[in-house]
Amino acid sequence: MRVAVDAMGGDFGPAVIVPSSLIALADPEYPDLSIVFVGQHDKIEPLLSRMAEDQRRRVHVVDAPDEVAMSDAAARAVRSKPKSSMAVGLQLLKTGEADAFMSAGHSGAVMAGALGIIGRVPGVARPALVTVLPTLKGRSMLLDLGAVTDPKPRFLVQYAIMATTYATHVLGLPNPKVALLSNGEEPSKGNLLVQEVFPLLAATPGINFVGNTEGKELLRGDIEIFVTDGFTGNVALKSMEGAVSALTQVLREEVTKGIVRKALALMLRPALREVRLRLDYEEIGGAPLLGVNGAVIVGHGRSRERAIANAVRVASRTASQNIPAEIARSIQASGAIADVTV
Repeated sequence: MRVAVDAMGGDFGPAVIVPSSLIALADPEYPDLSIVFVGQHDKIEPLLSRMAEDQRRRVHVVDAPDEVAMSDAAARAVRSKPKSSMAVGLQLLKTGEADAFMSAGHSGAVMAGALGIIGRVPGVARPALVTVLPTLKGRSMLLDLGAVTDPKPRFLVQYAIMATTYATHVLGLPNPKVALLSNGEEPSKGNLLVQEVFPLLAATPGINFVGNTEGKELLRGDIEIFVTDGFTGNVALKSMEGAVSALTQVLREEVTKGIVRKALALMLRPALREVRLRLDYEEIGGAPLLGVNGAVIVGHGRSRERAIANAVRVASRTASQNIPAEIARSIQASGAIADVTV
């Protein structure tokens, strides 16, 4: 699998993106992985100088002198900067010179650029940005995270179909449960959007819809897919990330107060490390942009070593399963094909 990596994206640029991606390249579980770094040649090449020769053959650099900044307007960033690392990377995906594209840059620009360059999967109305959440029992998915903040009801039906397809083929979750995120479990609860979507999901074949659910269920692991609008999904995700960060900081402060607690902390270090790993977003890596006609993975802007390496792995797995084609088949089978006018 050839993964095009936006070397200029994210808060830390090539200095973190390049060496972190090479960690995935060295992973024995990905022997067929090769990486195409897209970005400013003079900043990327020095970071590859110490690579072993056998690995260096699996790395290529495509020069892209420009970059998309976080301050750029998402709708026209890629279009106005055709020589940016993001635009060039997406073009490589379109032409088949890469099997997947990963960027930790401007997520809105990634989505707009993907729509403009590689387009949508046939039958899909709008793409959705997904995250995989660590739960008490494994993994779950939450979408949309902001690709469409004010969607039409039929968009959420397609989100459920696309997420079911991804969960089945990439995460290995057979017949995943799908729930609609709401302020109560009863069918009568929720805002107007939730109330309109509920009967549509209940009538859609090919998904295991279990009804409404509340936010408290997101990390329990009893439900595999949570569907909501982009505004709510983004707020929910950022709230969970903030809560985990605050909890980690409180634990660190409390277990190091006094000599006795420090001694106990040393004994508990392995357990505390496992807790952190189970809850840390960096273990997930990147969020797939479902509904675009190619494997596109969006990493967190502040991603560091572990998150970038895992995002590259996610990109490789997504590409290997040909998710766009599977989504097209699932949409066709469900009858939830988008009207071209939406």
